[in-house]
Amino acid sequence: MRPADTHGERVIEAAFELSPPGETRWTYDAYGNSICHFTPQGPSQTLRVVNNLLIDRFPAPLSPLSMSDPHTAAPIMYEGPARTVLAPFITPATDGDSPHYGDWLGANISRPGESALEHIMRINLTIHGAMRYAARNAYGTQSPSATLESGAGTCRDFAWLMIESLRRFGFAARFVTGYIHARTNGSKGGGATHAWCEVFSA
Repeated sequence: MRPADTHGERVIEAAFELSPPGETRWTYDAYGNSICHFTPQGPSQTLRVVNNLLIDRFPAPLSPLSMSDPHTAAPIMYEGPARTVLAPFITPATDGDSPHYGDWLGANISRPGESALEHIMRINLTIHGAMRYAARNAYGTQSPSATLESGAGTCRDFAWLMIESLRRFGFAARFVTGYIHARTNGSKGGGATHAWCEVFSA
């Protein structure tokens, strides 16, 4: 609910409007995220959470050409302290892969001479081209096998499929949530919540 201050964005103002009345307490989790603990003072028929944010953004170019070394061999070899820190993001969090998912992984392994960036982008385009968006209000994400076999899901399901697949190929990948930037041209989804995959490359 509160983004982290980074070189890409700065939180200028952040305030919660919570109803019913209650006690709030802020802590950090192990990754440095701000966590709000809310305890209502009594029973209520409704819960209302309004998050007011004013953020200054400094977005980096999204072009692959902005990477300092787009020709790194796949998979990226993380060494020393970096590998220790990244271990939770390299180890797959799911198991019980279906035969269909196993075949899909086999078809998407790194090709001879393919760079890490090219491998990542190819998997991203493969998921984008093969999957159909289907709104789903259920909590959590589908397993990679379920998403692949149904051919449909939400952005969080597609992100999780890519994250877990990249981890099986040796990449450090994690789940990120945020918002689709609202556009003035009326593009679909502007201003909505969104989920995507982030890969550590250096």
